[in-house]
Amino acid sequence: MITTLTKPTITPAELLEMPNAKSYELVDGQLVERHASTLSSLVEGIAFASVFGYCKANKLGEVWPGTMGYQCFQEHPGKVRRPDVTFIRADRFSQDMLQLGYLHIAPDLAVEVISPGDLAHEVAEKIEEYLAADVQLLWVVEPELRIVDVYRKNGSIARLRESDELQGENVLPGFRCRVADLFPPVASA
Repeated sequence: MITTLTKPTITPAELLEMPNAKSYELVDGQLVERHASTLSSLVEGIAFASVFGYCKANKLGEVWPGTMGYQCFQEHPGKVRRPDVTFIRADRFSQDMLQLGYLHIAPDLAVEVISPGDLAHEVAEKIEEYLAADVQLLWVVEPELRIVDVYRKNGSIARLRESDELQGENVLPGFRCRVADLFPPVASA
C-alpha cells in the first residue's frame, strides 16, 4: 500500500488571516514564499518611491508596495500575487476598493524585482499571468544585472540597460527614469 501525503490547501481568505501573510503568495492553494535580498529590497523601495512620487504629483492614481495582494486571475480565482510595485489609474479605482482584502482588478503597471531565490520558470509564469490578467505594462527589474525588461500588453518586449531610459508610456504618461537610477551606485575599486 502506498500512502501519499497531501499538503493542506489554503484559501485566499485564510491567507488574509495569517500574521505573516505579506511574505507569501498563493498558487494552487499552496503558500509560495516571496524571496527578497538586501539589494532587491532596496531596488524595490527605489522603484516604489519613483512611481509613487510621480503619480502623487500628477494625480494619476494609486500606487502600492509589494504587500498588496491581487486576486485578479480569471482562470485561477484562488491565486494571490503580490507584485513588488503596482499602479492603478484613478479612473479605474474607487474608494470602496480600500475595504477589500485583495484587489480584484489587474494593476495597470506591475513591477517585479528579481531576487536571488527567484527561479526563472517562476518569473516567466508570473509574467504570463500578469499579461493574461490585463496588466498593460510590466517592468521586470534584475538588480544583479542592472537591467529592466519591459513587457507590454500588446506582446512587445524591450530590454533596457543602465544607460537607457525607462518610460511610463501610455500607462504613466510623462514618467521617465534612467535605468541606472533604480540601482545603488556601483562601488569603485
